[in-house]
Amino acid sequence: MVEKQHKVWFSKALKNWHLVENNRKMPWKGIKDPYKIWLSEIILQQTRVEQGLAYYNRFIESYPDVHALAKAADNQVFKLWEGLGYYSRCRNLIKTARAVSVEHAGLFPASKEGLLALSGIGNYTAAAIGSFAFGLPLAVVDGNVLRVLSRVFGISTPIDLPAGKKAFEHLADELLDTKNPALYNQAIMDLGATVCKPRQPICASCPFQQKCLAFKQGTIEQLPVKSKKIKQRERFFYYLILESKGKQLVRQRGGKDIWQDLYEFVLKETDEPVEEKELKSWLFWDLGAKKEKTALVSISDEMVHQLTHQKIRCRIVHLSSSALVEVEGYQWMDISSINQLAFPRLITRYQSSVQ
Repeated sequence: MVEKQHKVWFSKALKNWHLVENNRKMPWKGIKDPYKIWLSEIILQQTRVEQGLAYYNRFIESYPDVHALAKAADNQVFKLWEGLGYYSRCRNLIKTARAVSVEHAGLFPASKEGLLALSGIGNYTAAAIGSFAFGLPLAVVDGNVLRVLSRVFGISTPIDLPAGKKAFEHLADELLDTKNPALYNQAIMDLGATVCKPRQPICASCPFQQKCLAFKQGTIEQLPVKSKKIKQRERFFYYLILESKGKQLVRQRGGKDIWQDLYEFVLKETDEPVEEKELKSWLFWDLGAKKEKTALVSISDEMVHQLTHQKIRCRIVHLSSSALVEVEGYQWMDISSINQLAFPRLITRYQSSVQ
């Protein structure tokens, strides 16, 4: 349990830093609109603020309130989300917008329990919406907060184990300024993002430097502790952009794999890398794209797309054909229509590079 004097000291030092030195500006800071707070939090999951800001602005411009987002077609929302990755977030965004619009008359629940009942909202997001929009005494615990707490209090308990998560959540709850939870939560998150950074923290600007145990003990780079590294799976994707008569072959991904509901070109996935000669042979014969009726437009260099648990190695081959070859599971679509569909970032990156 945190002693009262430590809690007072911690909150006071954090508040003073926030009011005097914190100049981190974001359009959703200080607002009370739960829709905008929710939208910003969903976008910023697994995403840097610098990248998420442009998406937030585009979403607000296209869908200024939850009713507008709820009425939007799925593919329009996916297209706007295109490039952010982790598309389960986008599916939950659509589902929650419709639930709030229809089942809650456009009003987000003003309780932790009510917020947690919505798709895609966990403890952190519920605490953020609850404290910023409704002033609920809920402590946010994200990566920035974990880093600040582990270093200031010299805690080496792994943050990715149940015992560690519970301990840090308990500490965060005890330190929370319940009279002004929004200011406190914003301050500690901003401190972790701008001062107590993962690498090369700016300790000279930290309000906790004099009492920070990690600073005194020289263990800043070792904290916070994670129990294990994430095992990664390596996959090899070979895409064929087959073009004929102003059309291209595409399909919508299904199942429970990555990029569910997004569109893609003809895909061949392998367990090992494929040599260029072998790749051409597959394209010409296995698909029925006879050599005399096709022309090679381009073959990309290998592109690497890093996901949390997977590394995708990809090459994209572009062929033009005089015939509309049938490939099971794929359909021919006009290129103008294809440009309106949402594709994985890896494909859009390639398309941007050749335009």
